[in-house]
Amino acid sequence: MKQVGLAYGERRLEVSVPDDTAVITPQSMAGAKDVRGMLRRALAEPASGPPLREIVRPGQTVAIAICDVTRPQPRELMLGAVLEELDGLTDTANVVVIVATGTHRGTTADELQAMLGTELAGSLEIIDHDARDPSSLTWCGVHGRDVPVWLNTRWCEADVRITTGFVEPHFFAGFSGGPKMVAPGLAGLETVLTLHDASRIGDPQATWGVCEGNPVHDDVRAIAAATGVDYAFDVVLNGDHQVVAAFGGEVLAMHAVAREFARRVAMAPVDQLFDVIVTTNSGYPLDQNLYQLVKGMSAAATIVRPGGLIIAAGECRDGFPEHGLFYELLSSAPDLGGLVATFGDGANARPDQWQVQVLARVLDKATVVVHNDFLTVDQLAGVHLGATADISASVESGLVSAGPEARACVLPEGPQTIPYLRTNLG
Repeated sequence: MKQVGLAYGERRLEVSVPDDTAVITPQSMAGAKDVRGMLRRALAEPASGPPLREIVRPGQTVAIAICDVTRPQPRELMLGAVLEELDGLTDTANVVVIVATGTHRGTTADELQAMLGTELAGSLEIIDHDARDPSSLTWCGVHGRDVPVWLNTRWCEADVRITTGFVEPHFFAGFSGGPKMVAPGLAGLETVLTLHDASRIGDPQATWGVCEGNPVHDDVRAIAAATGVDYAFDVVLNGDHQVVAAFGGEVLAMHAVAREFARRVAMAPVDQLFDVIVTTNSGYPLDQNLYQLVKGMSAAATIVRPGGLIIAAGECRDGFPEHGLFYELLSSAPDLGGLVATFGDGANARPDQWQVQVLARVLDKATVVVHNDFLTVDQLAGVHLGATADISASVESGLVSAGPEARACVLPEGPQTIPYLRTNLG
């Protein structure tokens, strides 16, 4: 037996697995020694388009989008680099920082301090995007494949609009970062529901690592192109959430370069399917709730044998969570297949349906049991999931049930590395 450490909350969770267990981790890349210098170079020497300082004119108002608390973006470093680059062009009084929450909850004061540091949190105007507040949204027309687009008004009104984010594979949008910071990040509820309707999420191309031809990402790009991003700024992180690369420039061209770098770092081919998969959601802040843990389950589903077992380890300190409709939708039907059928044509799309639909896809392929600290066995059973207090024992019993040739795989950092069957993507 060998020990493997799982990313879990703010610590490592040690589990014992057979010696022949495959362990798939992010490509080993050291964090940049001079992160500040790397970030400034990305702004001054962009992957596409002019440098940031050539875009902003003195006195203009600037809106800067940042990721919400569920993402491990190095916000303080990235925002600091942008502000240094803008020094002398515009006063901080003309800058608004918008937390691109999508349909997630707002940010607490303590979270803002942790996300941005005391100095930035106390000196800048920082607002949460609210997809459910019509008074804070501006109509931007119909774009992509008939997507009605409402965006944050403060974003729309700014003279200069800058996105900041990080790029990693996404379980139905292909990759995060870039244009995704605009929609769904700063979009109204109607826009998000359309982008995430059942027909788009159910498309086979709506999956990890696919952007071109992915109906979700095709429309995300169309919205960003039509409504305007003046400069986009993204990083790629290693397994310790350290910056290993930074990219700036015109949003679509920059993102294409950044995601190809991320693909090499964060996707790994395998030669076989596995009977038992242990996965995580990369620890805190990404495993705060079961909703987010679905991403780790989805990563595991790419290489689990049909009828196999997925063991998902996530702290879930925020439960399902309490906000949103995730729990209500999950618990409203005796089986997830029937639930997805209810929204199958996309006409009755509701918030959080997309996560339910992805989970349904996973459960159609494998049994899923969850190891966590906050949800009970009964609570998990009520949403069609099993529970385990002992991951090592569950791996052993799963392998015994699968037969003498069964093999296990561990994704200790969850979706930070997306495995795929070599024959599927070449």
